[in-house]
This record gives sequence, C-alpha cells and structure tokens, in this order.
Amino acid sequence: MKKKLLIYLLFILSFQAYSQIVFQKGYIFDNNGNKINCLIKNIDWSNNPTEIQYKLNESDEINTTNIKEIKGFGIENESKYERFNVDIDRSSDELREMKFEKYPIFKKEMLFLRVIVEGKATLYEYIEGNLTRYFFKIDEAPLNQLVHKIYKIENDQTAANNEFRQQLWANLQCSEISINEAEQVKYKLDDLTKFFIRYNKCNDSNFINYNNNQKKDLFNLTIRPGITNSNLTISNQSPYNFSNKIGYRLGLEGEFILPFNKNKWAIVIEPIYHSFSTSTTLNNIESKIEYKTVEIPVGLRYYMFVNDKSKFFTNAQYVLVQSVNSTLYYDGSKYQTKERQILPSSSLFLGLGYNFRGKYSMEFRMNFKKNILDNYFSESSKYKSFSLVFGYTLI
Repeated sequence: MKKKLLIYLLFILSFQAYSQIVFQKGYIFDNNGNKINCLIKNIDWSNNPTEIQYKLNESDEINTTNIKEIKGFGIENESKYERFNVDIDRSSDELREMKFEKYPIFKKEMLFLRVIVEGKATLYEYIEGNLTRYFFKIDEAPLNQLVHKIYKIENDQTAANNEFRQQLWANLQCSEISINEAEQVKYKLDDLTKFFIRYNKCNDSNFINYNNNQKKDLFNLTIRPGITNSNLTISNQSPYNFSNKIGYRLGLEGEFILPFNKNKWAIVIEPIYHSFSTSTTLNNIESKIEYKTVEIPVGLRYYMFVNDKSKFFTNAQYVLVQSVNSTLYYDGSKYQTKERQILPSSSLFLGLGYNFRGKYSMEFRMNFKKNILDNYFSESSKYKSFSLVFGYTLI
C-alpha cells in the first residue's frame, strides 16, 4: 500500500508541475514604454506579483522579468498590472499587532498594482497575504491610497478610520452620485468597483471593468452515484475474510472554488450513503455483514487543466463515518448498531478524476484501511475499499 501511495503521489506531483505551465496571450511594457506582445505564464496571482515569466512565442524559451525591468504587463481579456512608486500604509488589522494610531503610516514602495476599473477614474488593488489596499487616480493626477485603517481605542476595543469615503466624495463627485452613496461604500472590491463604474458612466467615460473577468461561479453542487469494491477482514481466534464485494454509494458534493491560482484549488464536502453486504463460511459456520454508513468526506481538490473543456483533478479528504443499522454475524455472535454497536473509525482517502465541460466527471477513489469494530478490544477489523464515482453538476 505504501509503495502504491508513493507512486500515486509522484504521479500527481509530476502532473501538477506540467499542468501549471499555462502561457496566455499578453503584453509587457519595458522601462522605455515600449509594448511587447508575448505569452505570459498566468498563475492567477493571489498576491500581487513582483516578477513574471513570459515567452515571445510558443517555441521560445521561458524568460523571467521583474518589477524593476518592466513598467507593467497584462493578460488579454483578463487582467492588467501597472508599476508605481506608491505611499502605502501596512498597518495590521490583527488585534495583537494593531496600534493606537488613527492615521495611516505611509512608506514609499515600488509595487505592481492590479487594475480593477480603468477609465477617467481608475481603481487599483494591492494584496499581500492578509493585507488588502485600494488606490485610485483621476485622469493624469497622482495616484493615492484609499485610506481605511482599523486602530485600537483600548486594549480590546477598536475603531475605524474611513477616510476613503471622504476621498471618494471629494474626488469623484458627479450630479448622479449623492453624498449618502459615498458614505455607504464599504472598503471591499465589489463596492468600490460599482462606485468607480458609476462615476465613469456619469462622466461618459469609456472604461474597462477587469473585475468582470474574474470567475463569479465559485460554488458547484454535484450528484455523485458510484460503485464500491469492498473487502473486510476480522481478526480473532479464527480470522474471517469477507471477500471483495460490489456495493453502492450515493453522494451529494458541495465544492467551494478558491478564487486564486486560476481556480485550481477547491474545498469539497460530500455527504455519502454507502451500502456493503456479503457473507463467508468458516468451519461450517456462515458469517455475514450488512454494513451501511453515512460518510462525510471533507478536504481539498486540485485541478489540472488540459484545455477549456477538460481537466483532471486529485482529492485528499478526511472522512467522518456514522454507521446506520449495520449488522454483523460471525462465529455465532451478533453485532448490531442498536444492540452491540458497530463503530467504524474515521479514515482518509485519495482520489483521481476527470471533469468534462464542468458538468460531467468520473473519479477513482482509494480509501485507506479502517477498523469498523473500533469499540471492541477483543476483535479488530480491516475494511478497505476502492470506488468508481460518477458525477453530474447540477449548479
């Protein structure tokens, strides 16, 4: 089993390394302002980058350039980054690191800022770990940070400096925008995006909303029927082996796509009903099992894109198990969930699958061995299974 697991992990890691190299049509601006069309490795940065990899064409070697060598870059129909020497406040929102200072403490830094809305009024975003800051400029005026700072007023109490609302009202005034609207804006991407779009429309300014290009559908609900090949061995004075038997499973999976790294990572949870029934004979005594469970796997999924329609994925999940009216007869003894409880232990599983058009999927799943007589000290068991799971995404 360990050798199989090692081979599996090596395969996944090698496939991941290959699948991450996705170059898309884009451009860079060198320090002289010249635009160079190229192919950029798009990893859908969760943090604003300081360097990128690019190729001049499909057959060219991979080049790396950094923030000191280019003024900016963009990926066609998706994202755009510009370099600025900005005054940025890095005050922490974590209570243990928070200061009593109400006003921002600015420090000059060279950063790539992601363009959110580009027009007469342009909105920018900077993310680094837990730090999120927004910047803006009007026409050719200097760029400024929109100020939002949480600060301490006592050791366990905080307040907020929401100067950004005053900045919006002072700099983005328009006949169709009231002061009340500016006062209601939250320091969040969607709120600020809507406000800047509203201002640009009010001024009849052509604008580009790059936030529109981000994936909005970050939740999938999938029905997942399948078949499971199970094997159970019980160790006692006389060991019993319930040979391989096909059972059935039905699951409903909720998948939460994480909005970074090109939506390659997801958190998944899938309540499953599973049924396993078989019998065996030893010393002319028939033993049989009716094993029914509700399982709740929770874990991570990683997608490996082949093209726009096809992608492979791998799962690693921790499984919580609850037995449901399961009955085990062996060696003249009866074990039942209501009388003498069958208490299966929790377990882990790995899965490898394929998804087509985001609608249809198939997965091979390997469950690690577990003890289904976890509450009995005189007997021990090894239950293992392999599953073939089919999926149809409802939403």
